[in-house]
Order: sequence, then C-alpha cells, then structure tokens
Amino acid sequence: MKTVRVVAAIIMAVNEQGENMIFATQRGYGEFKDGWEFPGGKIEDGETPQEALKREIREELDTEIAVGELFDTVEYDYPAFHLSMDCFWCTIVSGELVLKEHEAARWLTKEQLREVAWLPADISLVDRISDSMI
Repeated sequence: MKTVRVVAAIIMAVNEQGENMIFATQRGYGEFKDGWEFPGGKIEDGETPQEALKREIREELDTEIAVGELFDTVEYDYPAFHLSMDCFWCTIVSGELVLKEHEAARWLTKEQLREVAWLPADISLVDRISDSMI
C-alpha cells in the first residue's frame, strides 16, 4: 500500500474568555470534501516536516505560523493509501487565516472539539488534544 507523508498544524489560540481554542478547517475538494481536519499538507522532497507545515499554512491560509513541538504522528490506513501524519502544536505569527482551499473553518474550544465531523485520521487526535487543553 502506498504511504503518503503529510503534516498537520494544531493551531492554538486563546479567546477573550481566556479559553484555549483549536483551529479546524473543512475540506473544500477531493475525495474527503466536507470532512473536518487540522490544516496542513504533503511534505515535498527536500523539506523537513516543519518547513512543509509553514509552507502549507502560508499557501492555504495566507498565514505565518510558528511550529512548536511534535504532538503526535498518526498512522492511519485509508482504503487506497496509508497516511503518516506528523502533527505539531502551532501558533500564529502573522496573518488572518484566509481560506484559500477550504470550505469553512472554526475555532473550537475543548467542549466544542467533537461538534464537527472530523476525517478518520484526524479524529484519533481529538481526545488526546482535548486531554491536553486546560
């Protein structure tokens, strides 16, 4: 089975009430259209995962991020391929999170994390992210 290596940004910010929030995007194209995911994309030849993540977020969301520590690597078998996804904690450095490829986006508090229909590989992260949020 073909392996696809990707990176995902777990972008965290604090709202006006002091609650931690996570940024989620809804796919606007392809086989998994309408599914919710942590934004990111494929690692290109010669890129580190961190470089790929910065590039993908800049291209998809017109935003510069700081990539923090690796949170988890998700290994998931879809019917047509195996996904290996490095997921990093990230914060926004500059930009307004403009949706260039996604259908929608939401900032989710810990209590709201399960309100969206996550893609299968991403849903495995939700409980662990929730447990790590204050």
